Amino acid sequence: MAFTISKGPAAWLTNAALQSMIGATKLLPHSARVQFVGKLMTALSGPAGYLARAEDNLAMVWPDMAAETRKALAKQVANNAGRTLIENYSHASFGALARKSPLSGPGVNAMQEAIATNRPVIFLTGHFGNYEALRWALLDQGIEVGGLYRAMANVYFNAHYVRTMEDMSGPVFEQGRRGTAGFVKHLKSGGLAVLLFDIYEKHGVKLPFMGHDAPTALSAAELALKYDALLIPFFAIRQPDGLSFAVELDAPLAHTNAEQMMLDATRALEARITRYPEQWFWIHRRWKAHRNRGRMPALLD
Repeated sequence: MAFTISKGPAAWLTNAALQSMIGATKLLPHSARVQFVGKLMTALSGPAGYLARAEDNLAMVWPDMAAETRKALAKQVANNAGRTLIENYSHASFGALARKSPLSGPGVNAMQEAIATNRPVIFLTGHFGNYEALRWALLDQGIEVGGLYRAMANVYFNAHYVRTMEDMSGPVFEQGRRGTAGFVKHLKSGGLAVLLFDIYEKHGVKLPFMGHDAPTALSAAELALKYDALLIPFFAIRQPDGLSFAVELDAPLAHTNAEQMMLDATRALEARITRYPEQWFWIHRRWKAHRNRGRMPALLD
């Protein structure tokens, strides 16, 4: 999501339209709601320019991919984005499904050992599948997970989107001096938290991502090193039914140095994107220096 502050009449109208859509679709049964918003997002993404952006990114990463394949894949990406959006506003129905998400991988035992010894855990992922499935799955086991987030560009939309995160499981903290202080306190008490690391970071270190340098924040690894927290990459993979998830927890990253740890996390994300390219948010301007057609509305940058 975008992080340049956007307010004023245009931003207010965008938020009003989105809130109206969300309110209306919540009258539908969960499966119909998720399918409808997925299709709606796909339809709106064309005129908004998001499909063009996704196609540009796909062409940069996989130049040999046929144009028609890129077009079809971009639509699948938009569909997943729409599904994720409405799922995160559907606490009761989405939570009931996501709580059942199976957890697998070597990170599961590592997490359990950390909890038993009150060692903090940072779960690290990207905008892939629906990352909130992990929080619901752990909540089903009585485990609360907090998070550190970056505010969305549209200040009106951000206000109620943050409430959706707060209503799930564990405390959430906005990036910035005050929020980071609260996040650190949460970690130091042996807390568990989720961080997303695949956003363009202007002052980040350039790390290779899908064959091209992408400025990447090192903060997740730096926090893990400073507070002796496990850093566990995870991926909530949308299943073929389009509604349920399976969550894979990789082994904790070795505590080497922050740059190497984030490179290892990047490689884990690359592996999932290669397997499930339709589930990553190609709409993001992850590389930014790469040419992307058009100027997009400031909600999904």
